Amino acid sequence: MPLLTGITRGGASWTPTFAEAIDAEKCIGCGRCYKACSRKVLLPIEIEDEETYTMNMVMSIAEPDNCIGCAGCGVACPKKCFSFATMEV
Repeated sequence: MPLLTGITRGGASWTPTFAEAIDAEKCIGCGRCYKACSRKVLLPIEIEDEETYTMNMVMSIAEPDNCIGCAGCGVACPKKCFSFATMEV
């Protein structure tokens, strides 16, 4: 099947890559991805560290249907926690 493809303003072909998952082990909860996303896809959540029994803030993909495939969250992430996928039409 062909991939969902768009055209940039300049006429170049562009294939969006949608946020698929966040590696909670790598995420430091800095919020840079949250600030980069204008579509309200991400949401910070607290998870418990099983070794130290402390709560840590990490990001989650709360509204995946809002993602437009810009990959700005992945560009902003200093730990490269995101995985992305294209979409077939």
